[in-house]
Parts: sequence; structure tokens; C-alpha cells
Amino acid sequence: MILRCTAKVLHLLGIPAVSLTESAGLPTGDDWYMNLLWFSRQRCLLLTHAGTLFSVFVGPVRKADLLPIGPYVVNLVEAELRSGSLPPDVFGPLDPDAIRLAKTASRSVLGCMNDTALHCEYEIGEAGGLMRCDIRALNHRLRRTIHSPVGYAYPIDLAAQRLRGRR
Repeated sequence: MILRCTAKVLHLLGIPAVSLTESAGLPTGDDWYMNLLWFSRQRCLLLTHAGTLFSVFVGPVRKADLLPIGPYVVNLVEAELRSGSLPPDVFGPLDPDAIRLAKTASRSVLGCMNDTALHCEYEIGEAGGLMRCDIRALNHRLRRTIHSPVGYAYPIDLAAQRLRGRR
């Protein structure tokens, strides 16, 4: 699994971006992207699958929670897939020891993540702040938000199609 991190995430993890040059290869629809967001003066993370735009929002997050990054990300993705009634391997095997970090490579995915971040900002504001926001309900709605780069489809439906395509 390739985890393409923004400069903010790499800085938080203490990883110099120059050390990630070409090791991950060309971007694919199977890559995951991670961005660091701030809401209510708390660090939050937005994780998005490039091929389906299936997103996972989590917050608040401490740096200690993220180290090592592999088990943290895999547990997060598997939990959200289960909450959507999907098996944990719908995006392929999720091995915490096989995660490779890379720089972001798709402006289209980053643009969708920025739009998703605006949805999060609105919902968190409506709830009265991060600590009052129902993160499970927020994630539920994020996966049911149509995105044009994936053909005006719901991310949860695209994930389910991947599952049906494997059978």
C-alpha cells in the first residue's frame, strides 16, 4: 500500500520529503492520500483512496498516535470499511508492514480532498466544534457525497463495485 502524504503530514511525522523522491513509482488508483487538517485547534487527518475517493476523517490526533504509521492507518481503514459493511480487503491486502510513504502525486485527488475538508469544516461548525461532532456520522456522509472525478458516483458504491469485480 502506498500512502501519499502532504508536506504537512510528512513534517508532523518528521520525515523529510526529499527522502521520498521516486521510491513509490507512478501514482495509481490504489494509492491512499493523507492530509493534516486543523479544527477547533486540534490536529485531524483526512485519508482518501485515490480510485474511489473513499474518505476517512479522524480527529483529534496526536503525533504519538501515528507512530508507527502502518498499523494506525490500516486499523483506521479497516474500521471504516466495517462500518460501511465492506470487508477489510476490498482495496486489496492491507499489511501494516508493507506501507510505503510517498509524496502526493495527483492534483485531482488533492482537489477532492480539499472539497471534502470543506464538508468537514461545515459539519464540525454546525455541531459546535470538533468535540461535539459525531465523527461516525460525518464519515458516513463523506462516503455518500458525489465526486465528479470518479464519474459522479458515491465513494461507498465504487468500493462495493470493486468487491463485486473480484468475484
